[in-house]
Amino acid sequence: MSRLQDRLALITGATRGIGAAVAKRLAAEGAHVILVGRTQGALEELDDEIGVAGGKATLVPLDLRKFDDIDRMGLGLHERFGTLDIVLGNAGVLPYLAPTGHLEPTIWQEIIDVNLTANWRLIRSLDPLLRRSDAGRAIFTTCAAGREAGAYWNAYAAAKAGLEALVRSYAAEVSNTPIRANLVDPGPVHTKLRNNAFPGEDKTRLRKPEDVTDVFLAAVSPDCARNGEIFTL
Repeated sequence: MSRLQDRLALITGATRGIGAAVAKRLAAEGAHVILVGRTQGALEELDDEIGVAGGKATLVPLDLRKFDDIDRMGLGLHERFGTLDIVLGNAGVLPYLAPTGHLEPTIWQEIIDVNLTANWRLIRSLDPLLRRSDAGRAIFTTCAAGREAGAYWNAYAAAKAGLEALVRSYAAEVSNTPIRANLVDPGPVHTKLRNNAFPGEDKTRLRKPEDVTDVFLAAVSPDCARNGEIFTL
């Protein structure tokens, strides 16, 4: 039997990059994947790929900056499924790097909203469903910038540092339940976000999204006992 047979897994940022690669991997392992992303067409393309490979998916077109829609999604999942086994908060944005004093307020807000606040809203909305699972897993994608903030990383570094603190706090709160909450830092990966930060970088030296799915699979597996930790490659 596949490792995630009949598990129900929600993945944000599923339209491309790491999110899409992990969604396909979890579906191949037997999970029913709930694909959350802003672009309907991209979600449908991914759904087609998963279906051709024999997997099952549910599509949720959603802008994570519309926080009340996250609550409505949680209610809809409760009504349809009644439970949830895996939440992977993978969506992230980094339009560009800039000196702290030059960053536009709208860009600051977008980075904080998507990389930090939306993940808190996911926990807030989906925690009751995870508690109905025999092995709920809440996993969030992070980055070394949250621990080693360098010049120009300002808002993104602040968001990831906040995310790591948030997840560690949540992990402590659920330590006496079947839920395990962790983070994954996949390192440098060839994604649009990475290209925005390093547009001139030699992409051939980077891992592809498909190359980092093993670590996500380990983190979401029902037999994972780690809690409040950062998984790295």
